[in-house]
Amino acid sequence: MSVDLIRIVSRDSPMALAQVERVRAELAALHPRTRTEVVPVKTTGDKWMGDLSAVEGKGAFTKEVDAALLAGEADLAVHCVKDIPADRPLPVGTAFAAFLRRDDIRDALIHPGGLPLDELPAGTRIGTSSVRRAAQLAASHPDLFCVPMRGNANRRLEKLAAGEADALLLAASGLERIGRPDVITEILSPEVMCPPIGAGVLALQCREGDSDLIDAVSGLGDPAAHRETTAERMFLHVLQGHCNSPIAGYAQVERNGDMSLRAKVFTPDGKTVLNAHEWAGPLDPATLGTSVAVALLRQGARELIDGIAH
Repeated sequence: MSVDLIRIVSRDSPMALAQVERVRAELAALHPRTRTEVVPVKTTGDKWMGDLSAVEGKGAFTKEVDAALLAGEADLAVHCVKDIPADRPLPVGTAFAAFLRRDDIRDALIHPGGLPLDELPAGTRIGTSSVRRAAQLAASHPDLFCVPMRGNANRRLEKLAAGEADALLLAASGLERIGRPDVITEILSPEVMCPPIGAGVLALQCREGDSDLIDAVSGLGDPAAHRETTAERMFLHVLQGHCNSPIAGYAQVERNGDMSLRAKVFTPDGKTVLNAHEWAGPLDPATLGTSVAVALLRQGARELIDGIAH
């Protein structure tokens, strides 16, 4: 059965709306007769410019979107997987319908003077509110200085131009989505800056009972992105990481179907780094995620995470 109209709810930031346009374009190609409408909402995370841990952490970007879905004001939500908390289940009555083909998972450095990360002078102020980025910079470049900076990518670029920082770290895929790859000075490899769990993946979420809608949008799903995301989110779920825990990691499906998961847990000052890297072999993605989490728990990850205020 076809669905005539799909109302898509999303954060109202320029990047979130660009993500919705990607979904609309892919839906139009798959189901030319289905109409789509956008239902933008402003989330707590977009309104609040202080520390995210003061407003439920990552859930601050999804709560209002989830509410619109559950109230029947919209049919489909588009989320960045990295913004969806993994330490608690999805809201009751909702489910993931698809994970889209993964975009670039890497971080990008923006420096108006065009200097790469390794050539930035001591004392350079890097604008970022990500504990993951700050911990890794503290470990690899202790002479650089992180200044807290929130807001959508456009707003951060404005703050950089206003001199609130000397350089920025942003997601490469986000800059692509808002049409600003021109500002990128250097794309950092995952070995230099390990990405967040769920980096570069868009998730489509809907009400559990909407089987026609689930059937209609499931064709947008990418099998590799589904396997990678499942492993990464199970890893984070087992670790019970919170929004102040510097945790990073990514799963990768090779061309032959083999999958590995590499993950790290840090102290905020970057002085302690726990590492794990495992191949799935015949394991299903969730088992791989669990196994890598257990490997880090054996190294003391629980004490490390619980020792960080949140």
